[in-house]
Amino acid sequence: MNTLTQRRGDAPRPQIPSGQRVYAVGDVHGRLDLLLPLLAHVRDDIGARAQADNHVVLLGDLVDRGPYSAETVEYAISGLPGFATFHVLMGNHEEAMMRAMDPLEDRSQNLWLKFGGYETLASYGVPVATLGDELPPVETLRQYIPERHRLFLDNLPDAIRFGDYVFVHAGVRPGVALEEQDPTDMRWIRHEFLEHRGDHGAFIVHGHSISTEPDIQPNRMGIDTGAYRSGTLTALGLEGDRRWLLRASVIDGEVQTKLSSLG
Repeated sequence: MNTLTQRRGDAPRPQIPSGQRVYAVGDVHGRLDLLLPLLAHVRDDIGARAQADNHVVLLGDLVDRGPYSAETVEYAISGLPGFATFHVLMGNHEEAMMRAMDPLEDRSQNLWLKFGGYETLASYGVPVATLGDELPPVETLRQYIPERHRLFLDNLPDAIRFGDYVFVHAGVRPGVALEEQDPTDMRWIRHEFLEHRGDHGAFIVHGHSISTEPDIQPNRMGIDTGAYRSGTLTALGLEGDRRWLLRASVIDGEVQTKLSSLG
């Protein structure tokens, strides 16, 4: 940030390394109908800016709740466009889905069906009307969910860093060094992280915790705007110390995109 325009007492804004541009996309939750126009908007935004090394980070929770989980996973595997380097992170919903298909896991405490698994199974062609409250047998799940999807989801990373920014699904444990974070915290943590106002060792960009508008704090930013229920999928653009928002929203039955500055 230009120190001549920075207000006295303000901390310097976090920076993306010179020559790079990063876009982070909040929780998709099976809303491929929003992800596709949002990424088209990102492509157009890249085209309107100076040349850079462009990256797109999907912050996890591709699956569950929305109608197109299977299609979203397939798109992430084989359909992502070439205008940027894409990075897909592990979310808590991917973790629950993978645990449901692991014969060595204790499935008795897995609530995957109750927080979105029914919708995901429906997208894979499972006749969900025949399901009860318990998880189907592992063999049944593996019959419908392709191995290439399972391998892709099971090998997703938990975090990625660009300069002063760390991108993660849920957040980090306050007081724990970034390199020592527990994957469970990075996928599931909520209140301890959201309520902490101290330094984390980097500026954290995350999803997981829904807010109507992006939740912007001095040490973090949450961009999960609840696409599966609100009809709005949000992306954050970052370059140098600049940041801006891109959104795809269902308005009057049609998907519209919007660009707005964060100053």
